[in-house]
Amino acid sequence: MGRFVFKLPDLGEGTAEAEIVAWHVKVGDVVAEDAPLVDMLTDKATVEMTSPVAGKLIELNGAPGDMAAVGGPIAIFEVEGAGNAAPAERAAPTPAAVEAPRKPVAEVVEAPEAQPPPASPAPSAPAPASARVIPLRAEGEKPLASPAVRRRAEDLGIKLNHVAGTGPAGRVTHEDLDAFIAGAGSGAAVSTLARRTAVEEVKVIGMRRAIARQMQESKRRIPHFAYVEEVDMTELEELRVHLNATKRDDQPKLTLLPFIMRALARVLPAYPQINARFDDEAGVVHRHAGVHIGIATQTTSGLVVPVVRHAEALDVWAAATEVARVAEIARSGKGSKDELSGSTITITSLGPLGGIATTPVINHPEVAIIGPNKIVDRPVVRQGQITVRKMMNLSSSFDHRVVDGYDAAEFIQRVKAMLEHPATLFMD
Repeated sequence: MGRFVFKLPDLGEGTAEAEIVAWHVKVGDVVAEDAPLVDMLTDKATVEMTSPVAGKLIELNGAPGDMAAVGGPIAIFEVEGAGNAAPAERAAPTPAAVEAPRKPVAEVVEAPEAQPPPASPAPSAPAPASARVIPLRAEGEKPLASPAVRRRAEDLGIKLNHVAGTGPAGRVTHEDLDAFIAGAGSGAAVSTLARRTAVEEVKVIGMRRAIARQMQESKRRIPHFAYVEEVDMTELEELRVHLNATKRDDQPKLTLLPFIMRALARVLPAYPQINARFDDEAGVVHRHAGVHIGIATQTTSGLVVPVVRHAEALDVWAAATEVARVAEIARSGKGSKDELSGSTITITSLGPLGGIATTPVINHPEVAIIGPNKIVDRPVVRQGQITVRKMMNLSSSFDHRVVDGYDAAEFIQRVKAMLEHPATLFMD
């Protein structure tokens, strides 16, 4: 038998390290070649690494959230044959791959008053909610508890016979009441005014840590300024509804996004300083002819920005198809670095939750971001008459180092004009 040391390979584009997101195996497992081994995060792309050999895992180097260097050992296998490492060669010992789940702080710091006597062992952990509503003691058997605990339980409408005690001789403590309240919901009558004292520790790792880094970098480096304009979307909404009602079966359903993308593609050539990426370390603004639009997409791991490339070459149907495709890539967590980077301007929309106005954070190193808000029916004055129109606020943020306020306002006014007169979106 020999040992095989699996070293993290180069994941592309000069990446020096990657974050361990999740292990699919544990020490002692017998793993087949090409079986899923570990998910690694580089920038915002998650890459699934598979086992390079068949063998038994004898060591995993790093836990979820740890950074692994390219070329460094991340797993050691016991394999048939000589392997690729001398018997004495081992990586430095590291923690187990998967940490035990963190308990709430309230449980971590709790110190039991004493160990219960052998004759009356107490449960090692609170019973699940479905079990705790069943009496733990016979009727008439009085549970051990202090007067304060009894008074609190009475105020909360909790029968102490239903609460597992972890104090001496099974005594019910305030912490036991807290645990019962936290897991209640199977018929126990618990006041909505009960105090909740548990504190959960959640380690910021994986995609959430990458998002936090990106947002911090954007706010630290970019002097934002916001601009919000009101847009009459009545005619565009009528057109969108008509196109969806008459579309072919092979065409996607149109949302608002493809029309905004079309408006940006038409207006941006006149404002090259907005369709740009700013390398502030080198002091160079890269103005792009192609319009590569980032689509801020909510996923289970957080906000991800996949890219629709060359939006200027797409009609509204092709744009809708591409938006759906890149959004699915983002939600799957398997998008490539090329699909998740390189945008020149970003659209971020909360859809029906869009609110009145937002101040979106620019996606560094871009210099502008557009945020459409919710469309609502509002009374407006048109030609001296009050009428109900479908109105939407269009929020935006710009990098004041690159974009002047006048240019930003003029740019948004031109986008507004195209959305309010949708025929102009399709005119050369």
